Amino acid sequence: MILDATCQLDYECPSPVSAVFMLRPRSGWAQWIMKESFHLHPRVPVVEFDDLYGNLCQRLVMPKGRLHLAVEYRADVADGVDVDLMAPILPVEQLPTEVMHYLLPSRYCPSDQLGKLAMQVAGNSPKTYLRAARIRTWIHRNVRYEHGASHSSTSALDTVQSRAGVCRDFAHLGISLCRAMNIPARMVVGFLHELQPMDLHAWFEAYLGGRWFTFDATEDVTKGNRIVVAYGRDAADVALATLFGPFKLKAMRVTVGEVLPH
Repeated sequence: MILDATCQLDYECPSPVSAVFMLRPRSGWAQWIMKESFHLHPRVPVVEFDDLYGNLCQRLVMPKGRLHLAVEYRADVADGVDVDLMAPILPVEQLPTEVMHYLLPSRYCPSDQLGKLAMQVAGNSPKTYLRAARIRTWIHRNVRYEHGASHSSTSALDTVQSRAGVCRDFAHLGISLCRAMNIPARMVVGFLHELQPMDLHAWFEAYLGGRWFTFDATEDVTKGNRIVVAYGRDAADVALATLFGPFKLKAMRVTVGEVLPH
């Protein structure tokens, strides 16, 4: 499917504020960015760099007063997600060095405290893709999707206790339970077609059989038609906007729509 996606942000700052945005997706094996645009009003200098996870980051100083930022993409994305029930959980000694940090506990994913629950969820499932799939299903069935049930500091351990949260909480819990069983897992943020209500979205990926697989515990079945914007260990690494000073977010608008053939 070909998707058009937009994100518009309106800020107001009482004084100049340094900021880093993460709003430009990369083409990869699962998506092709056909075109994109990045608009700022008023125009200010922007410096772009790659972060530690390969995400494109835009650094700028927001002026005093109002700033309008708008991004638009057209992307060719997969209609579904890949599934391989036999993809094995690789022994740690066989993992590529570049995925090892996705095994470690992180700010919102205290996997070292969730080993007992992870083993309960896994049960006697084989050490393959099926184990990560069981985690995804368990979260979907046992955690309630509820706006306002969590906040910016909520960890996966908090979500286990409250059994409620939003997409980032579902992703953090999936990541934590995977890591607790020595499955590298990472957080993904981006756009999902037909998400209701429409907003930016978060899910997780697990490294199995030498590649990454997509899992989304907020859905009955993990669907395709996603535009990936950023990857990281957890939400601390994939914030689409990080501002180093006082500000007000006046408005945020997100759209995702299918591009129909002529």
